[in-house]
Amino acid sequence: MARVSFQPTSPARFASTLARQWGPTLGIWGVGAGAAAVFLLSVTPVVKKGLLLNIPLVKNYYEDKTPASDKPF
Repeated sequence: MARVSFQPTSPARFASTLARQWGPTLGIWGVGAGAAAVFLLSVTPVVKKGLLLNIPLVKNYYEDKTPASDKPF
């Protein structure tokens, strides 16, 4: 009588299969969540000065060009 034995799958093969299946989906959701966070936090001075003013293409949009005489405070 032949004996049946269980052959476990390699953990590396299992991880690579999961990464191949879920990687693009998680990447898209991650980029979307990051963009939403930057958009929602763009009004805070910390994000504006620390992050957005250091990006060359975005700097022109967020740079304050209002003269000091026109600012109320």
